[in-house]
Order: sequence, then structure tokens, then C-alpha cells
Amino acid sequence: MAGHSKFKNIMHRKGKADAQRSRMFVKLSREITVAAKSGVPDPAMNPRLRAAIAAARAESMPKDKIENAIKVALGNQGGADYQSVRYEGYGPGGVAIIIEALTDNRNRTAPEIRGAFSKYGGNMGESGAVSFMFDHVGQIIFSVSAGSAEAVFDAALEDGADNVDSSDAGHVVTTTLDGFAAVRDALEAKFGEPERAGLIWQPNITATPNEEQAAQLLKLIDVLEENDDVQQVFANFELSEEIIQKLAG
Repeated sequence: MAGHSKFKNIMHRKGKADAQRSRMFVKLSREITVAAKSGVPDPAMNPRLRAAIAAARAESMPKDKIENAIKVALGNQGGADYQSVRYEGYGPGGVAIIIEALTDNRNRTAPEIRGAFSKYGGNMGESGAVSFMFDHVGQIIFSVSAGSAEAVFDAALEDGADNVDSSDAGHVVTTTLDGFAAVRDALEAKFGEPERAGLIWQPNITATPNEEQAAQLLKLIDVLEENDDVQQVFANFELSEEIIQKLAG
């Protein structure tokens, strides 16, 4: 996943910013609506909703859009009935890919995902086809300003986290699936609202595609992420600095 994140930072394209931002707001709104429907529509008593709103704020989503997404869940406005769906498959170079989606029509979403895999040299598999190459864990990210590396590490350890990775980019806390909510709430009470908190698929095996495979793979991931039904894409590849530089140039 590190290679993916690093490359995405480098490959920010002018002219796509507005479209990307619009798609992001659609995805964030959808998650807020589903989270509000899944429990009490009050972020103080609904951890998933609180995390969804925090993610929206981190992306500077307007307050009225957040409120409208909650109103949809309350039935004050029309809205689709979304379901959580996970798709799995292999990209070029044998890279394992997991896609998490929220859709109101599986008969639309599945063919679109399958078509993207086919077009860019991949294959969509059955459920469980690649998930064994990942660990499903909780991840909580705090900015550097939240506290020192030592303070965050000590607090996270005390609160039951599995790991803390601190750098100039911030503090990344990893938890078990079951312990995620408790650790997040405990750390939030000490360091304030995290920049991001949620469940992720963390690779335990990585693939190293060559330059040609990497180019196709990144096109595939771009297409998947541009799909309005897709919430998150996780992949287990790593790219060398040399390949990153070539593809970026």
C-alpha cells in the first residue's frame, strides 16, 4: 500500500481536481448516510458516524453537505438503500486488490468492476480470492501536532493498540478489528479528533510489478477509484523509486 500512496501523491493531475473532489464528496456523503442508518444518527453515540464525519471534515467537506447526508438517513430527503459489498481480484503483475463499495444496485456495480479488471490486464475473483494476503485491521491517524511520538506511543500501548508508526507525516496507530473502536475513543479523548480513523486491509504479502505492469495497474486503480460506488481500494504492491520516477515523468 505504501507504493500506492506514494505514487498517488506524486501523480496529482491538474484539471482533475474538481472532478476528484466532487466524487470524494459523493463517497463521503454515502458513507455518512449508511453510518447514520446503521445506528443512532448522533455522532456522539455512533462511532461509525463519528468516524465518517471526521473523514469528511478532514477533506473540507461543507457542513451543509454533511448535514444533508444525515437527513437522508433520517428519511427527511429521498435516498437510495445502499449495501456494503467487497470485491477481490488480481491486477497486472499478480497484485492483489480489494475493493470496498457501497451500492444500491449490485447488478450495475459488479459488471463495472469486472470490466475495469478485464480492460487493464486483471481478473476479478470470488470472495476470499485475495483477502488472505491482507490483515483486516483498524487504523487511526493523528497529525504531528497531536503530540510527541513518545506520548502517542505510550498512550496507544496503554489503550491496547497493536502498533504505532510515527514520522514527519504523522502518527499511524494500528489496532485489531475488535479493539478499534475502544482504542480510537480512548486516544481521541487524549489527543483530539484524529485526521482519519477506519478499518483497512493491510497487506501481509507484497508484489513488485515491473514498469509496464505498474503502469497498467495504476490505470486500473484510477478507474476503480473513479467509480462512484467504490469507497476504498487496497492493493499489496510496492514500487521502486526508479519505477515511480519513470512513471511520474
